[in-house]
Amino acid sequence: MWSDNLLFPEQASTIAAKTDALYFFMIAVSVFFSLLIFGLVTYFAVRYRRRSELEVPRPLIGSLKLELTWTIIPTIIAMGMFVWGVMLFFQISRPPSDTLDMLVVAKQWMWKIQHPSGQREINSLHVPVGQPVRLTMTSEDVIHSFFVPAFRIKMDVLPGRYTVAWFEATKPGRYHLFCTEYCGTKHSEMIGWVTVMDPVQYERWLSGASGEPLSVSGRKLFEQLRCNTCHNETSGARGPNLAGLWGRDVRLQDGRTVTADQAYIRESILNPGAKIVAGYSQLMPTFQGQISETGLLQIMAYLESLQATADAQGSEERIASNE
Repeated sequence: MWSDNLLFPEQASTIAAKTDALYFFMIAVSVFFSLLIFGLVTYFAVRYRRRSELEVPRPLIGSLKLELTWTIIPTIIAMGMFVWGVMLFFQISRPPSDTLDMLVVAKQWMWKIQHPSGQREINSLHVPVGQPVRLTMTSEDVIHSFFVPAFRIKMDVLPGRYTVAWFEATKPGRYHLFCTEYCGTKHSEMIGWVTVMDPVQYERWLSGASGEPLSVSGRKLFEQLRCNTCHNETSGARGPNLAGLWGRDVRLQDGRTVTADQAYIRESILNPGAKIVAGYSQLMPTFQGQISETGLLQIMAYLESLQATADAQGSEERIASNE
């Protein structure tokens, strides 16, 4: 619909039409009431102008019906836009369960993207059409913002934190990728392309690109940094066993309970003394400056794979016990 219009980019995702519908409704309401108010102001200025210096205007008598009308109707319209916006916000901020997960690391002045199977791209992202894609994003330096106009998605990318955005492309093609947060002298050059492909073509592209799965890269880095010397399954290990840790509740020395999510894992690697697990001493050194943001995400993918393995083993044991 908007493919040749610079003001309204092409609608190329499942959320694009819904976002535009709310936007145009709000524009229509604004235009309608602007014209109504200015029209009434002009009409009243002419209709009730003072015709002579001796004219004394009649006193105004309030109207309850009129007061209720211009209070209730705008309230209904405003609350309708609020509810509509909230529903759209929750849909945008909650990725489906069957997403294709990508890792995005922003750096002055480029986008570094890694696929689950290990393929890496810079300022380019290849995705299949009709497949929800979840982007887990962080920054190595300053604040950036990931924006694909045709998909109507925009998410700030922050240093030291993880933000998530998702989309499902609805038509093949190439779509602009921008950074919309000023990030330095070459901010305008931090651009790229999202290439949406037919699923068969996407699989063919994946097979022709080199790389190893994120979990494999994370395991190698885990062993390279000697994390397995303390975090293992042996009794008396100096660190907690990480198998089955991902997404679980962790009891701390101070009595608090936290969830082992991405933020907790990142903090535990870079600032291990911040949250010490109950039953263990502070022995782990900091890896601040020794591991990149990409490396952190790879280790998290490895820990998540350990959780998947532990869940599968648990299911097998339950089936065996029932038999």
